Amino acid sequence: MTEEEGQIISGFSKLNKRDKIKWIAKNFLYANPIEVLNEFAGFWHDNIESQKLLDGFSENTIANFPIPFGIAPNFKINDKVYAVPMVTEESSVVAAASNAAKFWLTRGGFKATVLSTIKIGQVHIIYKGDKDKFIAYFKEIKAKLIEGVKPITAKMEERGGGVKDLELIDFSHIEPNYYQIRGYFETVDSMGANFINSCLEEFGALLKDLMDESPIFTPTEKDIEIVMCILSNYTPDCVVRCEVSCRIEELGTFEGGKMSAQEFAEKFRRAVTIATIDPYRATTHNKGIMNGIDSVVIATGNDFRAVESCAHTYASRDGQYRSLSDCTVENGVFTFGMTMPIAIGTVGGLTSLHPLAKRSLELLGNPNAKELMAIIVTVGLAQNFAAVRSLTTTGIQKGHMKMHLTNILAQFQATDAEAEKARGYFEDKTISVSSVRDYLETLRTDKRL
Repeated sequence: MTEEEGQIISGFSKLNKRDKIKWIAKNFLYANPIEVLNEFAGFWHDNIESQKLLDGFSENTIANFPIPFGIAPNFKINDKVYAVPMVTEESSVVAAASNAAKFWLTRGGFKATVLSTIKIGQVHIIYKGDKDKFIAYFKEIKAKLIEGVKPITAKMEERGGGVKDLELIDFSHIEPNYYQIRGYFETVDSMGANFINSCLEEFGALLKDLMDESPIFTPTEKDIEIVMCILSNYTPDCVVRCEVSCRIEELGTFEGGKMSAQEFAEKFRRAVTIATIDPYRATTHNKGIMNGIDSVVIATGNDFRAVESCAHTYASRDGQYRSLSDCTVENGVFTFGMTMPIAIGTVGGLTSLHPLAKRSLELLGNPNAKELMAIIVTVGLAQNFAAVRSLTTTGIQKGHMKMHLTNILAQFQATDAEAEKARGYFEDKTISVSSVRDYLETLRTDKRL
């Protein structure tokens, strides 16, 4: 058997975890199968039932991949104080969020408003018949389509949700014979992906049936192709606005009194403006926002990939990628805010299944979806404030690398005693991988240190 033949397998999903690991060790890692097995097994949950639950979340699982679960306290949002759960592997993220939360705690806190909660789904259609007849017919049957999904929407409607509207969009001038039914949905406290997709598939089937039964279309005109039915993760009508604001003098001074509040406010505003006009800067600027947002989305069992893709599409909505946040310095008042779409849920999916996701929601007071939307976007704004403040005052590396010192020490296998001495040594010095390596080498060779 060739090496390539050994790397191809049928029935991998049917193997138990141990046999999956042994096969991987033999064909891809070329390592001792027992050592590899022990390494992966070391990350299995001690509780068999808990491990079984985790295995059920994905496919072909061989281990768990732990990421730290941290807490950012002192978040005052709409006059309510939260301790926010954050799941991230980047040490500076939680520290920065906590720092920003504490800064604004005594300056009125964060104000967040959910502007709208509508989500979108699409039925993609190919229709080769008369355009005007098709568009007119859709207007006639729109109510029938909405009524036709009542068996699916009944429970959601009892909670205040359901299908809010449908429209037919003509794209045939771009792609021949292509049309789209765009549906607008309210899913209340659930993210609603399965609900929306079920409605969309039913819309597609109903449209075909209604056209087939209609006497106004010839047999040829009744030929309609449903290309696909799927929700959109772009939700520009599911939006939160979050702000912090205070008199400029209330900002205090920076860099040990060397930078005045007025100077800071102007530098901060200019930095945000740069991220608004330059997509290269905007990409990193918004990445910092998503550092905070993703960590809370993950902690609460929501889909961070959907949230990310939506945020970046929204940042490009006018044809250029721009900052998600904005800043003004007017009439002696500093205002920093952000408007962004975010579609999440507090019921269903992992929010109900993952033990730590449930605990995260409990920690936040078991919020409804609107409240959680406000919390998540607030953390993103706090993260952005902390990053831009560092950039415009001390520089990003001083605080960033100090938070990473522990990771660098671990990389060089520093002992507890060496790590303690290194933290003291670098208290007032620039930290880099090379400087830490050099210090440890000196420490290990000079017994007097």
